[in-house]
Amino acid sequence: MTPPAPLRYPLAIDTWDEAERAAAMAVIDGGQLTMGERVRAFERRFADMFGARHAVMVNSGSSANLLAVAALFYTRPPLAWPQSVAVVPAVSWATTYYPLCQYGLTLRFVDIDPETLNFDLAALERALDDQVSVIFAVNLLGNPNDYAAIQRLIGMRPITLLEDNCESMGARYGGRFTGRFGRIGTFSTYFSHHISTMEGGVCLTDDDELHEILLCLRSHGWTRQLPQPNHLAKPDPRGSFHDAFRFILPGYNVRPLEICAAVGLEQLAKLPGFIARRRDTARRLTDRLAQVPGVRLQTEMGESSWFGFALTLTNQTNADRDVVVARLSSLGVECRPVVAGSFINHPVMAHLAHESPPAMPNADAIDRRAFYIGNNALDDEALDTLTGAIEWALGEG
Repeated sequence: MTPPAPLRYPLAIDTWDEAERAAAMAVIDGGQLTMGERVRAFERRFADMFGARHAVMVNSGSSANLLAVAALFYTRPPLAWPQSVAVVPAVSWATTYYPLCQYGLTLRFVDIDPETLNFDLAALERALDDQVSVIFAVNLLGNPNDYAAIQRLIGMRPITLLEDNCESMGARYGGRFTGRFGRIGTFSTYFSHHISTMEGGVCLTDDDELHEILLCLRSHGWTRQLPQPNHLAKPDPRGSFHDAFRFILPGYNVRPLEICAAVGLEQLAKLPGFIARRRDTARRLTDRLAQVPGVRLQTEMGESSWFGFALTLTNQTNADRDVVVARLSSLGVECRPVVAGSFINHPVMAHLAHESPPAMPNADAIDRRAFYIGNNALDDEALDTLTGAIEWALGEG
């Protein structure tokens, strides 16, 4: 087969226009660079868009995960505690796992479903017992978990569901946005994600106490940004001078910039269009790849927001994944592992408290046989070219 002509197909493309640039310049000209009215406006707009009571903007999706885990330890009574177990999927990004271990939880890994790339529900059921305090569900690459099944498995157990939705903004399950099924849902607004604020992240929750804890942890653990009254602390009787620098929790500085929020407001207005285009591109590429033997696209659960296209080599091909990726890269198609592959295989596991995992055949297969490419708005001719490039890379194997 003759190699197709080179094409430029990056993992992500710039979605800014003059509106975002003007919004950024207005912040620079105004002088209020951090934690001002634009952050508050972005939080209100984000919460309204996804139907939540509260949104807390932070400086990254990883920080959103950190605060979501940390907050569970400061509720009354605590929703999580050291030496309890956190159930996690074997395939996700690093900062799904790190905060759990940093707060003394033990990781219990669960294999993934080879089609959806989210929790294998039978394996999840086997993983639940009285030691588990947290399930951290991950909606991988835009694809929702089966939350009806997960809620049935939790039943009346005292298990807190968190939702890592950093790759799945705008996805829906049962008509409801993902990021809204857990006690806290986390989002990322990094450059390559559904909206871009350069760096940024968000925690969503309906719980007033958790909202206040998140606000406190975001800014040094002080009381300055807390509403009055609140669940955490009464006003300092000595007055506002003392209240402004009163520390009650061991927090962080993960505050967002005003410029990120200003850009985010413009991006949120475009989000429905972004999601519609991603879904349309996915539909057209799915139709084309159905005719290409040897490769399987991630199976949609609910309404995916299609962060990217996870491609798994099947038994119909003898092609080597690394060779396929190298050939696609030579044509200008940027490829990545499926998030981080099976995280159990990374050297950092020597530093993370975890139970000895059972066999993870599906995660291992993803680690060896899968990769993902970006989801860029392409016309039919460009999608034909991309499909031809994939077919050529497989056929030479």
